[in-house]
Amino acid sequence: MFPNSSNLGRPPFPPKYRQQNNFLNKVPLNIRPVLSHQQIINTRINFQNAMALLSGNLATTLAGMPQPLVYGNGSPVNTPAPSPTFRGKKRLSDQSVPFDVKRQRYRSPHRETHAANQAVPSPEQSASLFSGSSPLFNACYVPDLSIRVPQLQDISFPDVTEATLPVAKDKLSQQVLELFQACQQQICDLNRKELCRSELQREIQRIFPCSRLFLVGSSLNGFGTRTSDGDLCLVVKEEPVNQKTEARHILSLVQKLFSTKLSSYIERPQLIRAKVPIVKFRDKVSRVEFDLNVNNIVGIRNTFLLRTYAYVEKRVRPLVLVVKKWASFHDINDASRGTLSSYSLVLMVLHYLQTLPEPILPSLQKNYPESFDPTMQLHLVHQAPCTIPPYLSKNESSLGELLIGFFKYYATEFDWSHQMISVREAKAIPRPDDAEWRNKYICVEEPFDRTNTARAVHEKQKFDTIKEEFLKSWQILQDKKDLSFVLPLRATIQRR
Repeated sequence: MFPNSSNLGRPPFPPKYRQQNNFLNKVPLNIRPVLSHQQIINTRINFQNAMALLSGNLATTLAGMPQPLVYGNGSPVNTPAPSPTFRGKKRLSDQSVPFDVKRQRYRSPHRETHAANQAVPSPEQSASLFSGSSPLFNACYVPDLSIRVPQLQDISFPDVTEATLPVAKDKLSQQVLELFQACQQQICDLNRKELCRSELQREIQRIFPCSRLFLVGSSLNGFGTRTSDGDLCLVVKEEPVNQKTEARHILSLVQKLFSTKLSSYIERPQLIRAKVPIVKFRDKVSRVEFDLNVNNIVGIRNTFLLRTYAYVEKRVRPLVLVVKKWASFHDINDASRGTLSSYSLVLMVLHYLQTLPEPILPSLQKNYPESFDPTMQLHLVHQAPCTIPPYLSKNESSLGELLIGFFKYYATEFDWSHQMISVREAKAIPRPDDAEWRNKYICVEEPFDRTNTARAVHEKQKFDTIKEEFLKSWQILQDKKDLSFVLPLRATIQRR
């Protein structure tokens, strides 16, 4: 049932990326790379400029800087002045570079490490962080290059023009397919988000040198649309972070950075003090709205679990996208307003496809526990999607039939009062008798930390509205077999 396949029925990496990825996988992780003289000199100058800029000495700093460069495709970004010691790539003379700089190597005892080894500044340090006196700015910044964030070329991405989509033989299925093809996230959309991520990681690492910034959520899990927001997870240390205190403190520093030094291409940074606090902001270059959290590591793991589900069966992505668009149109896709988050909706679709009499999806965590080990190191998590073979289901239902069945399942079959949706178990299971699940209207299990992803639905009125929308859409589609009766196709495609 599971024939060998290296990347879900898609062509392998282009040769240059495959070679690069193979090479990186062979490099021992405990080797510390050596920094060049120019990297060290330029890094120190970066810190001097950052310190002056964040302490308010804008005029002094900008006077020694060249004209602004362009980040991405149009927005100016201030970059530090080149070292006077160098012209181009050549050093003027050995005498112009201090001996200790010439000989410094990564992990060298000559290098100052007391600040770079601190993942999070103490309250005393953070109090002076933006006044120019923080010890975080007194050391040469060298990121931990041995544990890196996966680049896009390390992750298997399908060609959006590739014919891996199901064949539509009826009107409803054709409508679902056309909506998906018009609204699905394109590689160019993802590249814009990745460019912003890499720029922000470089800047944030000046405050938190050992941190890593991950792109997570719909941008990477295969279920994104052309208008999907970008979700970012800032990992500052391996230990858990208290979201009410420490995470808010870290995010307040990030917000300050965004509103001062990075204001040329970051706008409207706002700290949202939710259960998992975030900084919301907009990238002026890509025009993408972003949410940035701290150490919500489960979001990194579930991104690549969902990515595997997205490409393990060709009917999954079109079905999820149309359900998300339908829920958004009917105003039941906003956790901040007491309805379902997009993540919960995706899990609901996956659960439905797992529980059919002839399942279309398995439980990947049961079948491949080593690939989705919750203790796996973060820089290895991205490898799972390209190692799981396609799931060959005997169920030949069309997209239209599956969509009608989805609405019917949650309108008439699922027991909301006693059952919990579990993708991990690939079935509906009884609710646990504890505070996380007791007296909740909708219970959707997070596959890794096993919390309730639908806890935002805490009002009976909102719950009744959600159930009513499922019931009405099932009845209409069963009768009309036309998606336009429950979702305005032209307007939805225009909004992407």
